Amino acid sequence: MTDLETRIAQVAWNSDGLTPAIVQQWDTREVLMLAWLDAEALRRTLTTGRTTYWSRSRQEYWRKGDTSGNIQRIHEARLDCDGDAILLLVDQTGPACHTGTRTCFDAADLEAVDGLAVPESDAE
Repeated sequence: MTDLETRIAQVAWNSDGLTPAIVQQWDTREVLMLAWLDAEALRRTLTTGRTTYWSRSRQEYWRKGDTSGNIQRIHEARLDCDGDAILLLVDQTGPACHTGTRTCFDAADLEAVDGLAVPESDAE
């Protein structure tokens, strides 16, 4: 088994043969998007230096930027401690989101409770 195949074999794929990829801008650590990889998409990403994902809705591979020009070049790829998620640190050209925004995480704020605040139900 090659070194690349050994690294790919470390991933704990889900029952559909996929794992989530969290994508961050390499220098600012801005979270850009979440996408899905299978073993072939990860192989293509690691060997070409450009991100390739598996589209669950279209059931096909897509290389980020081939139609939009908004490419992602890989700086680092890291496997999490459980092996069931991948962090891709990229250099993003143009918007990352299909809506045309820089990040896919600029929608509604879910208004999470601040870690220093006490929720009303716990206050007495």
